[in-house]
Amino acid sequence: MKRRDFLSKTALGAAAGVLAAPAIAQSMPEVKWRCASSFPKSLDTIYGGGEYISKRVAALTDGKFQIRIFGAGEIVPAFGTVDAVQQGTVECTHTAGYYFVGKNKTFAFDTTVPFGMNQRQQNAWMYWGGGLKLQREFLRDYSIVSFPAGNTGTQMGGWFKKPVKTVADLKGLKMRIAGLGGEVMSRLGAIPQQIAGGDIYPALEKGVIDAAEWVGPYDDEKLGFYKIAPYYYYPGWWEACSMYSMYVNIKEWEKLPKQYQEAFTSACAECNIDMMAEYDYKNPIALQSLIKNGVKLQSYSTEIMKAASNAAFEMYEEEAAKNPSFKKIYEPWKKFRNDQMLWNKVAEQTLMSFMLTNPVK
Repeated sequence: MKRRDFLSKTALGAAAGVLAAPAIAQSMPEVKWRCASSFPKSLDTIYGGGEYISKRVAALTDGKFQIRIFGAGEIVPAFGTVDAVQQGTVECTHTAGYYFVGKNKTFAFDTTVPFGMNQRQQNAWMYWGGGLKLQREFLRDYSIVSFPAGNTGTQMGGWFKKPVKTVADLKGLKMRIAGLGGEVMSRLGAIPQQIAGGDIYPALEKGVIDAAEWVGPYDDEKLGFYKIAPYYYYPGWWEACSMYSMYVNIKEWEKLPKQYQEAFTSACAECNIDMMAEYDYKNPIALQSLIKNGVKLQSYSTEIMKAASNAAFEMYEEEAAKNPSFKKIYEPWKKFRNDQMLWNKVAEQTLMSFMLTNPVK
């Protein structure tokens, strides 16, 4: 009888455990957020990052936490999303911090700066080097908490209607370019324009701009820039990587149950990995397709690269001297970057240089 009682109690306990999960799920609140993306729906990679996060959050919370993604301009302009989150118009935005350097150049570190770190190095900086902590301290003044949520890797250097071989060729050239790369181009004589992704093609077509950069082969082919500007330059020295973020209104974040916060954090981290893998898969295929369509692949000259690098670090030093928030991140960032470059040179660069110059036939 004792054995029977024990088995009965065990069976009842197991049944209670099976019933506990739905009961817990039923006890959790339903939360519905709106996310204003800074990217057009036509770009399944970058805009798709927001959708990826939305689907994962829903899956991890048994559908209780729903995030609706809106494309750029649907409810908030592409470059107005930080204001919308800060004011509580929307709960979050999937965006690029460097779109908002007009508010404060410190925003750029959340995405990338010219001659910065590659995707792996940026992840090391954000997750282990103190970068995310510093960025969140800065963004608290805007009532925002940030989460790395995607990356393109090193980008291409833009589409041009005519070749650019020297710094002199850049003078007076109107170019769509985002972030601090635009200021560097300005110092080299170009006229930078910050234009949302969906508006670049018509601006290029109508002659409003002479050149434009976006991301890389896969996205650029979809946007059709090669039909107007056939010279495709590399590398995008202003974007050794381009990390995207989920910016969340702090008050809305603090309202979330702990389980929902964990689901959101995990979904963003997954997106940060997935987007890079997707680009690495799709870009080589797209580049070959572009070349078959007559695109003229060009590398920036050493003259332009050196001039741009010098101008970039002169700008950083000048900004650090007058902007305390910029200096607070720039100084540890610069040291971390230099250490990463030394390590990269020892092992990875040596191996990659050999493999690139000795291809398998």
